[in-house]
Amino acid sequence: MIETLPEEHIGKLLRERGLTLALAESCTGGLVSDRVTNIPGSSEYFRGGVVVYAYEAKVSILHVSWDTLNKFGAVSEQTVLEMARGARSVLNADIAVSISGIAGPGGGTESKPVGAVWLALVAPQGQWTRSRHFSGNRQQIKAASADAALQFVLDYLRGEM
Repeated sequence: MIETLPEEHIGKLLRERGLTLALAESCTGGLVSDRVTNIPGSSEYFRGGVVVYAYEAKVSILHVSWDTLNKFGAVSEQTVLEMARGARSVLNADIAVSISGIAGPGGGTESKPVGAVWLALVAPQGQWTRSRHFSGNRQQIKAASADAALQFVLDYLRGEM
């Protein structure tokens, strides 16, 4: 039996419920959007995704506050919440997911080591965040982060939050 990919499940559930999805990606560099758009018919429910790597992009595109970035950093619960809220608003979507992390090999600190990742999901019913830590090389951390973002959406759509 062929295993169904999370992005296929997500597409099916979004389509059934008439919901739309937007993404705001930093450390994954568009990997989540790529996986979502690999599914035929994704234009029915996927509004779009933005890759906001630099602070300036987070501020100018998603309206993340400079105060939030300066106080908490890009890899923080506060920043991913603002990123998700911004993506939901700018892309006019029902659900938005954001992700920011440290993919390495450099850039880590004692409090935010390489592999530290924050995710947020914002929907009409509320907002949620998750903190994760992944190990491996840069590509492995990015792939695991993309998996985590898709699982977050799937958990929400399945009512598991």
